[in-house]
Amino acid sequence: MSATVQVDVPASSGRRDLRTVLVSCVMGTTVEWYDFFLYGTAAGIVFNKQFFPSHDPTVGTLLAFTTFAIGFIARPIGGLFFGHLGDRLGRKQALVITMLIMGVATFLIGCLPTYGQVGLLAPALLVLLRLCQGVAIGGEWGGAVLMSVEYAPPGRRALFGSVPQMGLALGLLLGTGVFALGQAVLSEAAFFSWGWRVGFWLSLLLVVIGLVVRLRVMETPAFRRLQETESKATVPALELVRDPVNRRNLLLGMGARWVEGVAFNAWAVFSISYVANTLGLSRGPVLIAVMAAAGVLLVFIPVWGLIADRWTPRRTYALGVLLSAIVPLVGFPLLASGNELLLGLAILVALGVIYPIMYAPEAAFFAGLFPARVRYTGISAVYQISGIVASGLTPLILTWLLAVRGGSSSLIIAYFLFTGLISLVSTLAIRSPVHEEVQR
Repeated sequence: MSATVQVDVPASSGRRDLRTVLVSCVMGTTVEWYDFFLYGTAAGIVFNKQFFPSHDPTVGTLLAFTTFAIGFIARPIGGLFFGHLGDRLGRKQALVITMLIMGVATFLIGCLPTYGQVGLLAPALLVLLRLCQGVAIGGEWGGAVLMSVEYAPPGRRALFGSVPQMGLALGLLLGTGVFALGQAVLSEAAFFSWGWRVGFWLSLLLVVIGLVVRLRVMETPAFRRLQETESKATVPALELVRDPVNRRNLLLGMGARWVEGVAFNAWAVFSISYVANTLGLSRGPVLIAVMAAAGVLLVFIPVWGLIADRWTPRRTYALGVLLSAIVPLVGFPLLASGNELLLGLAILVALGVIYPIMYAPEAAFFAGLFPARVRYTGISAVYQISGIVASGLTPLILTWLLAVRGGSSSLIIAYFLFTGLISLVSTLAIRSPVHEEVQR
């Protein structure tokens, strides 16, 4: 246990450089999550009708959420490809490419003809663009959080790592806000005809702004050090799985992340479809509740980042896992009540207050599992491979569990408890996770 894996930066990094880095990272993750929420919301409200028409609403919703899951299946491919690029050629180069692909793919989704216009070609093109989105997003998150963590001064890893995580809340506000605004100002016919497309077109504008900032960022100190010492990994993915410590951390990291992905997609994505399609209520109140939760989330992410720097990322993350696993015991009955105030309260607490206890320290926690030479590949693999089941399949799984129990949420609550147990055991089993460094 003699080698030292450091997530460190020279003290000479200027404030202007740090500001540019943080703005670049939060812009990238904002675009990433904006595209994610836009698609997730559209899958439950628009795509099930416009691209997957069916006499059974549940079938249409399941098919729409299947394309949602396909994007997550493509993410590990993007994570490994851009992780290799980021560990070999640099974090910055990989991040410029991912943002460009992501923005173009999202814009083109807004240009697609519907099933009623071109038949099966419409869902086929939707799946193709969703795959492109998935590949790009697969490489974006790992690089963005590494930019922040590898530039962070000592004692501020979790706080700096939480900054790009704020893109989640901003993307959620923008993504759901576009749909809420569209439904508020447009008739239902106009919204389903063309209004839903506007949000996808706006992605291109966000990407242009993000690229302008990102091109001004210098490579991270950690990667520059690898270049100077010529110690870059030849094939990072192979080195990752061959080294026993890296392999162990990879598997435990994926287990630790499971309930985080389930919690987020349950409250931010599935809840919208559940309220609209299962309870038969208006989509407006639940969209407003998700937006309000995003506002609270935006505040609590840096707060828990600060706390994690004092309490360690692993301990903070473990607390979030425990609370996220048990909150559905109360949250889903409130959601099922159909009362707008109660369902709004459930989403606000679960997503806005409890979820950031996991999400804020996640970047620093996972970044510290791997040495710099394979860190981009490692953190991307942890996040994206686990995301296939933890995130991408969650709306599909929860929709199925709901149907099996005839609308009862009992199996959904059991699923939360099961995944929470796995994540808690995995988190506690990780040896000496980094705060300032990891000794191994």
